[in-house]
Amino acid sequence: MKGSKAFILVFILFSIIVSSGCNQDKIKREKKKEITIGVSVYDTYDTFIKGLVDDMVKAAKKKGNEWGMKISIEIKNAGNNQMEQNAQMEDFIEKGYDIACINLVDRTDASTIIDKAKSANIPVIFFNRELVKEDLNRWNKLYYVGADAGLSGKLQGEILVNEIKNNKNIDKNKDGIIQYVLLEGEPGHNDSLVRSISVINELRDNGLQVQCLQDDIANWNRDQAANKMEQILKNWGDKVEVVLANNDDMALGAIDAIEAGNIHDNNKPVVLGIDGTVVGLEAVRDNKLLGTVLNDAKGQADAILELVKSIVTQDELTGEYKLIENKYIRLPYSIVTRDKLKEEMIQD
Repeated sequence: MKGSKAFILVFILFSIIVSSGCNQDKIKREKKKEITIGVSVYDTYDTFIKGLVDDMVKAAKKKGNEWGMKISIEIKNAGNNQMEQNAQMEDFIEKGYDIACINLVDRTDASTIIDKAKSANIPVIFFNRELVKEDLNRWNKLYYVGADAGLSGKLQGEILVNEIKNNKNIDKNKDGIIQYVLLEGEPGHNDSLVRSISVINELRDNGLQVQCLQDDIANWNRDQAANKMEQILKNWGDKVEVVLANNDDMALGAIDAIEAGNIHDNNKPVVLGIDGTVVGLEAVRDNKLLGTVLNDAKGQADAILELVKSIVTQDELTGEYKLIENKYIRLPYSIVTRDKLKEEMIQD
């Protein structure tokens, strides 16, 4: 009988402890009135990235009001230095942030950040610059928000295919072959590689004969692209019929060089970009850029904040966003040409 009473007493005590722990967890979640986020980007010189983090700040303020909580964000610029970004991650950990959002400098070198995050038990959302899948799968608190890079190149090619159907003057020398130059982002960057391959595949899949006159690296940078394009024009002159750029900044750099070269309108090549930055959209409106592919920065910012809340508060992911393989949120691209451009898209 005594043994039975002892067992009952132990069971009651255990139940109280478990119940107390659960209640404390519940109270802790209910009392969560602030989310702290550390954000590190590879380089704020990148127009698209700067716009994306600006959108994150705006979304944090708006959603914080909607959710009845404060969302604090610290944004750091890694200055295209992976070691600096690793140190920034360490700083986020020391400050006890709830979560880190990382726009990797080097997509193939995420190990240090992952090891630090795992050791400190701080979840990480990588965004825009997609890391290697094997790295993302190393821990269950690693996530990625971005878009399908292959689709962006495909849609860029689609813009050109449709334009050539309606404008035979793009083939200036009437040889039935489109002579193009390609301006790529940094070497080894996933989006740069995939965009470059998929745009050419799209042209060929639609029956176009194409010839690459020159392929140059401009590191997503407008000034570098302008310098590269200046040399390309010296090499090839009006033989260049199309400029395919991996992003809007490089496309605008190409336009800068073309305009500086005082090329007659009939001999100007058409230029296409990707990202749909404000300056890129303005160039489409002003008929300088044939078209761009909208990489939805506002959508990515919104998705990141929704995912942050879901992770930190352990609530279900709400809204239109779904986690693929419990790891990915991918947003769609869309074509923007002059006839599809809406003025509100340009407004900040």
